[in-house]
Amino acid sequence: MLGKVEICGVNTAKLPTLKSDEMTELLRRSHAGDERARETLIQGNLRLVLSVIQRFASRGENADDLFQVGCVGLIKAIDNFDVSQNVRFSTYGVPMIIGEIRRYLRDNSAIRVSRSMRDTAYRVLQAREKLQRENQREPTVEQIAKELDIPREEVVFAMDAVVDPVSLFDPVYSDGGDTVCVMDQVRDTRNTDESWLDRIALREAVDKLSPREQRILAMRFYDGKTQMEVSGEIGISQAQVSRLEKNAISAIRKSL
Repeated sequence: MLGKVEICGVNTAKLPTLKSDEMTELLRRSHAGDERARETLIQGNLRLVLSVIQRFASRGENADDLFQVGCVGLIKAIDNFDVSQNVRFSTYGVPMIIGEIRRYLRDNSAIRVSRSMRDTAYRVLQAREKLQRENQREPTVEQIAKELDIPREEVVFAMDAVVDPVSLFDPVYSDGGDTVCVMDQVRDTRNTDESWLDRIALREAVDKLSPREQRILAMRFYDGKTQMEVSGEIGISQAQVSRLEKNAISAIRKSL
């Protein structure tokens, strides 16, 4: 994608750029109904679309499709940008372009969610964009929930349901040496191959104990009872409980 010169018939090597004062003037004219100014704005910000779609290069999607979808997001950003706010257009435009591309990828994803959850997610995204246009900043979950008059939990569930899936093998960081992947950051240190083998060995060792020894260990280390409490329930002395407990632990250690 990065080495491609033409996308959708557009020569990316010859895309124009606009200065800040030109952007402001063209935005004012565009909002006043000047179609030529609007077209100039679109052409002058196509590099912005290109920079955004490079973030999705690893998804394996067609670059032409992403570019067209990104242009839709760019047009929405141009039409909805508030020139009275002291914010650069790119600060507002990039999230709009990313949102449009993510919506496209979500709709074409192999992972499916329920229709009701999907409808809620669309409402959440629309409310998010609306609040973002009004406040020129990312709204909080509470603000979105208040806007839609739904519980905060529904907003969170809806947003999580349509989030882009991430591969465990996606690189997170690389300094020229070993690459750190997502798997390295979310790895379960408890359920490793070694811990599974230890658990199997422990279970086999416990199975070799007598039923009474197993019961004593369960009451002492799972139920948290004292030796006196165990002796009262089993009907033997505390000294016998202590002896049986020590013998059982010694047998397990020897087995391991």
